[in-house]
Amino acid sequence: MESDASEAAWAALMELASRPGAAAIRPLFAADPDRFARYSRQAGDLLLDFSKTAISDDVLKALLALARARDMAGFRARLFAGAAVNETEGRAALHMALRAEAGDAFRAGSEDIMPEVLAVRARMEAFARAVHERRILTAKGERFTDVLNIGIGGSDLGPAMVARALWTEGAPLRGNYLANVDGHAFDEITARLDPARTLVLIASKTFTTQETMANAMLARDWLRAAVGEAGASAHMVALSTNLAATAAFGIAPERVFGFRDWVGGRFSLWSAIGLSLALTLGWDAFARLLAGARAMDQHFQVAALEENLPVLLALVEAWHVNGLGYPSRAVLPYDERLARFPAHLQQLEMESLGKRVALSGAPLTRASGAVVFGEPGTNAQHSFLQLLHQGTTPVPVDFILVARPDHAHADSHRKLLANGLAQAEALLAGKDAAAVTAEMRAAGVHEAEIARLLPHRIFPGDRPSVTILLPRLDAFTLGQLVALYEHKVATLGALWGLNPFDQYGVELGKQLAGAILPEISAGTAQPGAHDGSTSGLMGKIAALWPEGRG
Repeated sequence: MESDASEAAWAALMELASRPGAAAIRPLFAADPDRFARYSRQAGDLLLDFSKTAISDDVLKALLALARARDMAGFRARLFAGAAVNETEGRAALHMALRAEAGDAFRAGSEDIMPEVLAVRARMEAFARAVHERRILTAKGERFTDVLNIGIGGSDLGPAMVARALWTEGAPLRGNYLANVDGHAFDEITARLDPARTLVLIASKTFTTQETMANAMLARDWLRAAVGEAGASAHMVALSTNLAATAAFGIAPERVFGFRDWVGGRFSLWSAIGLSLALTLGWDAFARLLAGARAMDQHFQVAALEENLPVLLALVEAWHVNGLGYPSRAVLPYDERLARFPAHLQQLEMESLGKRVALSGAPLTRASGAVVFGEPGTNAQHSFLQLLHQGTTPVPVDFILVARPDHAHADSHRKLLANGLAQAEALLAGKDAAAVTAEMRAAGVHEAEIARLLPHRIFPGDRPSVTILLPRLDAFTLGQLVALYEHKVATLGALWGLNPFDQYGVELGKQLAGAILPEISAGTAQPGAHDGSTSGLMGKIAALWPEGRG
């Protein structure tokens, strides 16, 4: 049960949302020429502009009152103190410690975890530098040219996103990421790699993840065919805590890098899971990534709620999801290097916040996590932005802009920025009947044709967005950006009274797949073991692919 103060805060917010015109944004700009200055905040290198939302002074006051009623300050303190905020699993959530520096204090319960964090990091650095300096070589005594990271979920999405964002031609190694158990993915990646020059990282905390281990066994056979069974061990590294399983797989103990259970998968790119980044980008870049995230950690931990970027971003989301009933959100990074950032946020937010019960186990009485999707701009403009501009239900947008490019094509970047700013403005301003009519008359369109087309060419406007502006995209600013969203997720968990750090929803399908696999191999379903549709489909698969048995 929520406290009386929380219930009152939610009720006050919902009363504001129920007022006529509560979703309108344009009148707020008309009434306040300084709205951008009053509804934007800066933390480090990141600027957050939430002025293009229907948040008025009254709404912001109510949202901040809700955060206080939900004891946001107390939650932050418990989180950073290493309390078991992951209540269902009885664990701390201390991914912040992974980017901490010597002298920072982090404890999981009564345990000082910093010595272990720093020791693993030192081992990662030593290994990465040894590879770069050619003190660790291939089985044939050559330098490694490629890294193949095999993982799934948090062991893939975060590192793959960062690698895509930061890799350049001058980087030490090329990074390749394999997640899908589909054999087509394995064939596609390995076709462009030389196994004799590839270092394979197998990322699975338990070393039992079905998809990862299936791909790992394919990769081990691929290596053995090129460098022999003894040589294959020189090409394999494990990111795992299961030393017995990694040893049985043929990986030497000094090639195993672990991380603790207070690191959730979707928060793990800062841990040993990030070894692929240290190898491909260089250790200094990985250290800058950690430093950027640490800077956002410090801001989130100490900044007042009304100046706190993760808190404000979470409050905007609560206003949209709960106040205005918007069930989804688009993420549009106007930088091709951030092409995988929406996919990373899909896991981070939807796995964390896709819950239907509160910490108490009682059903939630209000909506929780939004559906997150996205693509880079300008691609998205020629894809799903039609729905965002003229669809029946508004979809809030996170625009991510980078002021300065790292290429020499200034005109291209000006066009990119112009499109990002224009899309946000178009969602806000829309185009009414008078403007459409005047435009068509000026083009010489007949009145009958204007009347016919007019409803189709009206843009309702008042579609909300926030914009996050980075001065540049580098390891430090990307660290800040990723940590911003991590803390936003934690804040929403506290606001909604749910646990953002567990993910029981991913388990049922895994369990059922384990039962179905031997039936696929046998070519027949166990009588009565499944619903009629599943059994029927298994029968059709067996008929279409008889050679798949075995």
